[in-house]
Amino acid sequence: MALTLSERAAQHVGAFLAKRGKGLGVRLGVKTSGCSGMAYKLEFVDVESSDDVRFESYGVAIYTDAKSLAYLDGTELDYVKEGLNEGFRFNNPNVKNECGCGESFNV
Repeated sequence: MALTLSERAAQHVGAFLAKRGKGLGVRLGVKTSGCSGMAYKLEFVDVESSDDVRFESYGVAIYTDAKSLAYLDGTELDYVKEGLNEGFRFNNPNVKNECGCGESFNV
């Protein structure tokens, strides 16, 4: 089981953590939401929890909980620029369907 960051995402997160001045890494998770059932959560980690599962990619720590890992296993978080838009993209091999707006998914 693993979560990874692309090199570009790791650079972006690392730069943001440095600018922020604190933080251990980034937390990926899922929550029940949206028209397809689940949505991604992304937040900074300042304190490691005893139930965290930790991975590292390009020197950046990635945290998740065991429940979310069941839905996120194999996911790569990428950072993409497309025209005027830029942001994180979840490349999740477990996704079976996504809603039309791309905000939620199911497995």
